[in-house]
Amino acid sequence: MFVSTFLTNVNLIIIDLLLILCISAVWFYCYAIYAAITFFATPQPIDLEFHPPVSILKPICGLDSDAYENFASFCQQDYPEYQIIFAVRNSQDPCIEVVEKIIHNFSDLDILLIVSDRVIGTNLKVSNLANAAAKAKYEILVLADSDIRVGTDYLQRVIQPLQDESVGVVTCMYRTLAQGWISTLEAIGTTTEFHAGVLVSNIQEKGIKYAFGCTIAIPKKVLEAIGGFEAIADYLADDFQLGYLPVQAGYKVVLSDYIVEHLHKSTTLIDVIKRQIRWALCKRVSRPWGYLGLIFTYGIVTSLLLLIATGGSILGWLGLSICWVTRLVMAWIVGTISLKDPIVKKFLWLVPGWDLLSFAIWCFAFIGNTIEWRGQQLKLTKDGKLLAQKDKSYELSIIN
Repeated sequence: MFVSTFLTNVNLIIIDLLLILCISAVWFYCYAIYAAITFFATPQPIDLEFHPPVSILKPICGLDSDAYENFASFCQQDYPEYQIIFAVRNSQDPCIEVVEKIIHNFSDLDILLIVSDRVIGTNLKVSNLANAAAKAKYEILVLADSDIRVGTDYLQRVIQPLQDESVGVVTCMYRTLAQGWISTLEAIGTTTEFHAGVLVSNIQEKGIKYAFGCTIAIPKKVLEAIGGFEAIADYLADDFQLGYLPVQAGYKVVLSDYIVEHLHKSTTLIDVIKRQIRWALCKRVSRPWGYLGLIFTYGIVTSLLLLIATGGSILGWLGLSICWVTRLVMAWIVGTISLKDPIVKKFLWLVPGWDLLSFAIWCFAFIGNTIEWRGQQLKLTKDGKLLAQKDKSYELSIIN
């Protein structure tokens, strides 16, 4: 009798907790809809008379899909004066041939290729950036990953917030041009889950406090104020730190309404899971409380658990219906209407599958702290720094 009563009480507590999680998820979905509509309702102003010279830094390693088209898009800017610096470590890297072709085809532009194995920290991408920055002619630096493609108005729009002296960093969201089913699934998650969280954070915190590697516009004086690239050379989340540290120094980070395109090559499910775990670990150490709070956003999962816990009751079906409908509406508004992502429009039905996978990755990322990244065995410390490891059997191996 006692055991039966105890189990009944435990079951009621579980149902109550799941119900709370479902309600919180629906609230998050509704808030994300509001955040997306609010953010894109009024386009950010463009002053065509504001066009300071810019140095674009492109760290490269290996040959990305459609590399030439990606690089060429930065050479076709409707902008009066800018410089592009490509930086690579290995003189045998296949991307060098593509860059040389770019330099030849756009001979009227100021384009420079830096080949240097100088290392300033564990994160080799940051070393590439530091090597490129040493040759930058202009005060404003624009950092952009190698797999990013942009339109001709990119520079003019991205640098606009820097007219305000209090702004230290400008960054962008991105939509993924995926190739293959697995890449499409990951792209769905990026657009409808990750960027939804970014838009909510931007409203709640009155501006984000981090940046994204797809685009980071930062004046040299701001970079110097945080200690230069040396200050982030040992961090896995270098882009996060390039937003976070300027905020700590008294500057603002502005989220541009310009959406860049991220070219995502076809990949395997295992590679996606490993990459997502690496990113999840990165978020966990960068924003631990925010990462823990993601439990309140998994309505697809908690509504399924509620349905099971209630034995398929009316309450369970009602909770599931509301969560799933609200989640899909949010995904449509954020992905299709706001970010104009064609993948979401075509594959909206993949959202629940992604959320189930994302939840599993979220749980798994609470264990382990070692990654394998571009041939390096690295340990991730509690503050997000990378330490070199020699033992490849250490705890958890995550390959990019």
